[in-house]
Amino acid sequence: MHKHTKKELLILTYLRQNSRLKLTKLSKLTGIPISTIFDRIKTGSRLIQKHTTLINFQELGYTTRATITIKTKKEQRQDLQKHLINHSQINSTYRINNGYDFLIEGIFRHIKELEDFLETLEEKFVIKAKQVYYIIEDLKREAFMSRPENVQMIMEED
Repeated sequence: MHKHTKKELLILTYLRQNSRLKLTKLSKLTGIPISTIFDRIKTGSRLIQKHTTLINFQELGYTTRATITIKTKKEQRQDLQKHLINHSQINSTYRINNGYDFLIEGIFRHIKELEDFLETLEEKFVIKAKQVYYIIEDLKREAFMSRPENVQMIMEED
């Protein structure tokens, strides 16, 4: 594990709040020169995996979001994993433990579309167990490390 500087973590906390911040504004907020910020972001800080956009799926007509846990036969895990990763309506796929193999987040236009997805899944694979949790409302999302005042606490934990 690489030891990260306070400057690096401070830049990240502001970018977690708003990844579209202009470098000049970020420089004013952090007291770090623009050139240093640019170098940290562009030269590929190992901390940043991907720059992305959070979407309001309901505005696009996708009113049903669900988190689903799935347990399958050991022999089918690889194939199921490949299927889930490549499925267009699966937003996130995780390998997990404690009795299940995968945790997925799916985005669907309506509940019937989700039910059809699950039915197809059970036709293609042996699903030993599954739990479906409908996401009613995002209360907190992508907020870890988004508060600059917590940088010192994060550094002390290292």
